[in-house]
Amino acid sequence: MMNIDEEAIKSLPDSATVSFLNCIDLSSSDIQHSVSLLKQACLDSGFFYVINHGISEEFIDEVFSQSKRFFDLPIKEKMKLLRNKKHRGYTPALDEYLDPINQVHGDYKEGYYIGVEVPEDDSDAEKPFYGPNVWPLNDILPGWRQTMEKYHQEALEVAKAIARLIALALDLGGNFFDQQEMLGKPIAMLRLLHYEGLISDPTKGLYGAGAHSDFGLITLLATDDVAGLQICKHKDAKPQIWEHVAPLKGAFIVNLGDLLERWSNSMFRSTLHRVLGNGQERYSIAYFVKPNHDCLVECLPTCQSPENPPK
Repeated sequence: MMNIDEEAIKSLPDSATVSFLNCIDLSSSDIQHSVSLLKQACLDSGFFYVINHGISEEFIDEVFSQSKRFFDLPIKEKMKLLRNKKHRGYTPALDEYLDPINQVHGDYKEGYYIGVEVPEDDSDAEKPFYGPNVWPLNDILPGWRQTMEKYHQEALEVAKAIARLIALALDLGGNFFDQQEMLGKPIAMLRLLHYEGLISDPTKGLYGAGAHSDFGLITLLATDDVAGLQICKHKDAKPQIWEHVAPLKGAFIVNLGDLLERWSNSMFRSTLHRVLGNGQERYSIAYFVKPNHDCLVECLPTCQSPENPPK
């Protein structure tokens, strides 16, 4: 049963269009139904909800609570953990321009990156996006690292379960993405996000997060109950039509990335999305999943034919 946050919907402008996404139940025994719903979503917008994914609401609430504790720290403490060249650590508000053509300044958000933990003396640590993480001191945020490491591991298992459904929707073997060079040893990045309580105005180039599509395979997004996420199914339309994606308690909002669109010969879609602030503080937790560095990405055999050759 879907439980879209009614208060979040009420807070939207009367003219707002809400996109009611397909909802995939990972606990369902009817795999064919789940695959059908997922395929329809991937062809339409590349966005869908995932429920009954196995991570308890209590634990997700704890991750949000720990995230808020970090962002509540004085800016002087947060700046000690500034993002390094391996994309680990803190990014201040206005630091990122996701849509530099249309933005007058950076996103109204601050964030914190946590990747796959790879010790410095490991040969893999030399690869992009691999290496040791940056962690707040335990006496400042006790238990914080343990909470985030546990969430990182559990979110990866959810991503693998979704990838198995995607593989079936592409007429591949269900374990296609489980291979070592794919999600057996992935590049996975957890990102905590805090949007300041500011009001966005696209006509003035002011955004919580500028319009963009994600680079990788899939993204899992957990949100609080504050609306803000929008998608644009047809990026080349003039004017662009933006639809709101409502928060859904306990669910992940999942979207496909550019890599999967390319892998599937543009059959599945990586869709533009953005975040508009409405004056309320907003927290979200994004989990970006990509295959291993050794993965060769070329048009999947089930996504090509003489009439539809690899692009």
